[in-house]
Amino acid sequence: MRFLHTMLRVRDLDTALQFFSGALGLQEVRRIDNDKGRFTLLFLCAPEDVELVRQSPGRPAPTIELTHNWDAESYGEDRFFGHLAYEVDDIYATCERLMKMGITINRPPRDGQMAFVRSPDLHSVELLQKGDALPPQEPWASMPNTGHW
Repeated sequence: MRFLHTMLRVRDLDTALQFFSGALGLQEVRRIDNDKGRFTLLFLCAPEDVELVRQSPGRPAPTIELTHNWDAESYGEDRFFGHLAYEVDDIYATCERLMKMGITINRPPRDGQMAFVRSPDLHSVELLQKGDALPPQEPWASMPNTGHW
């Protein structure tokens, strides 16, 4: 068994892409528009995995699938799926860049190792420092949690 993707339902595909592509830097690798079923499936992966996906479509790299149903549906704020997790080169620089884009850091990287943000559709996204934790530093070390994650 191997991991293929995590599916997330989104209410607005453009808004979701602004978050996952524009803010987090994921790249679209496949899109399926199903007119009969009235939905779009959009697959994204980390930039480092794009070539892997293109070279071996039968053995894809980990991706996320954004499912957009064209007719309005209410999903509530259920969090039964858990969260997505991404490794980053510099947790502080990543969180600073996201904050400048207006994204709330729900769980700041006080420990230099882990932070949580949420997508416009309220999906939890965990950001983990690559390698060892960075030394604690302000403003992160004393920043409180915001909302829930």
